[in-house]
Amino acid sequence: MAYLSFGGGTKHAAAPPPARETGTGQDGGARVESEPSDAPVVKPSRSVYIPAKGTGKFLLPASGTRVFGHGKVMRYMVQVEGGLRQDPTKFARSVDKILADKRGWTASGKWAFQRVNSGAYDFVVQLAAPKTVDKICGSYGMTTNGTVNCSGGKQVVVNLRRWLLLTKYYRGQPDAYHALTINHEVGHRLGFGHMTCPGRGKPAPVMMQQIYGLKGCRINPWPFDSHGRFLTGPAVAGK
Repeated sequence: MAYLSFGGGTKHAAAPPPARETGTGQDGGARVESEPSDAPVVKPSRSVYIPAKGTGKFLLPASGTRVFGHGKVMRYMVQVEGGLRQDPTKFARSVDKILADKRGWTASGKWAFQRVNSGAYDFVVQLAAPKTVDKICGSYGMTTNGTVNCSGGKQVVVNLRRWLLLTKYYRGQPDAYHALTINHEVGHRLGFGHMTCPGRGKPAPVMMQQIYGLKGCRINPWPFDSHGRFLTGPAVAGK
């Protein structure tokens, strides 16, 4: 089954080789995702460095993390393509912070997370240049046009352009947009499908394809609220 969305998936994808051997993950199924081709375009500031392509080699932070949360431990890697002028450790810490947040997936008590840089893993988050994203996503038959994210298998591929420029609904709120990206993708890794708005004025579920429009909901990048309530909505048939 294929999914078109803002986020993640569960079919192992071919990718440019990482900077060093990073272990073998366990196959997670066959969900594939990408953002829609009509995604809102945000023009870059002259001060934002977004190269069309990087080195094709992925770099790892020097170390992993402890386990955070309670429940089944999901092990993940974080990689940054060379040539982007992006610090792998800084990007990894951003991902760590999102996954460890009390409003994140750990709030259910069913899952815990640990970042690793060797051995088996459940998924890998990669920050890549637009042309590299096109190459990876193209291996799934997806067209990303150098502007959007995609994911499949154990790979969550974050387009540097989108990571820095955000979308129109999250303009001026980079932390929130980054949280939405990671939480949506990881949600698919945990088995969640797409949802839609539960009612006007309510927070949009993180599993909603918010890039298509909010349908009366408010933007929301978290699966749970600050009281531990799951922010759900009606399931989207076939997705």
